Amino acid sequence: MGSNSTDNNFRKDENLLVKPGKKVNLKDFDTCYTANFKSKEDAAEMLAKDISRLAELQDMLYAMNRYSLLVVIQAMDAAGKDGTIKHVMTGVNPQGCNVTSFKQPSVEELEHDFLWRINRAMPKRGMIAIFNRSHYEEVLVTRVHPEYILGQNIPGIDSIDKVDKKFWQKRYEIINNFEKQAYENGTVIIKFFLHVSKDEQKKRFLSRIDEPEKNWKFSISDVKERQLWDKYMKAFEDAIENTSTDYAPWFVIPADKKWFMRAAVGDIIVGTLEKLNLGYPSISEKEKQELQGAKALILNEDKTK
Repeated sequence: MGSNSTDNNFRKDENLLVKPGKKVNLKDFDTCYTANFKSKEDAAEMLAKDISRLAELQDMLYAMNRYSLLVVIQAMDAAGKDGTIKHVMTGVNPQGCNVTSFKQPSVEELEHDFLWRINRAMPKRGMIAIFNRSHYEEVLVTRVHPEYILGQNIPGIDSIDKVDKKFWQKRYEIINNFEKQAYENGTVIIKFFLHVSKDEQKKRFLSRIDEPEKNWKFSISDVKERQLWDKYMKAFEDAIENTSTDYAPWFVIPADKKWFMRAAVGDIIVGTLEKLNLGYPSISEKEKQELQGAKALILNEDKTK
């Protein structure tokens, strides 16, 4: 794999990329996978290069104003979503990037379809949007807690029995259509599942309890959801399997080693943007002449005083 940010091999790494139509069993994905890195320092070196390159690409993305980028990050609690965003996006210009954290829907949001609040946060042309959790909560948390669906007052869905396999397949279809429409209008989409093991989550939970400065990160509800681990893994498997497409691929990123997770995510983002052949807009001959005229005026300012 090496530490050359121009390789961008992670985008094609079959240990990470979920190809369309592939059967997904998360037990087949090693949460401790670190590719061919020989050390943590090698990964840090590559991430540093990618952070620098990402700043350049973002500048061109913004100037070109033709494409936008949506980065979706999903994970179990304590997998490292916040830290990944912080470390990978550290060199990005805040004016060209928005981060949205989707939590429990508000009363107003529940009065609309489940994509309403997502649409409002989609990136404008030239912008990067990062979703910390996303529309996929509607096929993950609601899959584990189908009773939440009843609170959405969907016509014909008046009992949990009706939140069946057909219901979920329809939601996957709606999501795929939504992402395809966004893609066809210039929004490039990449989706990351930060795959942490149950044992590693346990260690991180205990750390949050034992270290006072981390207490704020912990909620008793985290433990309750942990008891539903197997159901969540099944929900993630089905969601990824049914919605990883050529236009909006899923990457399962090993999250037990944070240094690898961040390096892989950064490299995939850079590789995705480089594929767009971004550049600065060119100007016409007339505009070039006008620039030279403006330059002459500026240079002559002192002479007219």
